[in-house]
Amino acid sequence: MIYVDADACPVKAEVEKVGTRHKVRMFIVSNGGLRPSANPLVETVIVPDGPDVADMWIADRAKMGDVVITGDIPLAARCVESGARVLKHNGEALTQANIGNILATRDLMADIRAADPFRAGGGRAFSKADRSRFLDALERELRAAARA
Repeated sequence: MIYVDADACPVKAEVEKVGTRHKVRMFIVSNGGLRPSANPLVETVIVPDGPDVADMWIADRAKMGDVVITGDIPLAARCVESGARVLKHNGEALTQANIGNILATRDLMADIRAADPFRAGGGRAFSKADRSRFLDALERELRAAARA
């Protein structure tokens, strides 16, 4: 199965395309505002409003053999811990080997932003290259999950 943390996810269409080709059931999870897909393999899950409700829904279900798509690092850490394969929107795989450092960096950056609220900046824009890397990475992860 594929679980997508769909709020602000720029690759929902790509997930559906690749998931359909592999005939994998997909759960698109959000707080609402998304148009449901007519694809029978896609289930749109609307969770109640609240902090991290969609994340908890996904983390409670993701297990070994599943693929989770998220940019949320704490959610990714929980899913990696449960044995799921995790991809960020740009195709970066989050694994047992790297999730600790990524989580620590996220926490450090949050502390830096809190200490200097006037600090300008943010992440770079999502690019065509990111989309392409994501498609390749999802293809690899689904093949690996099927073998496992």
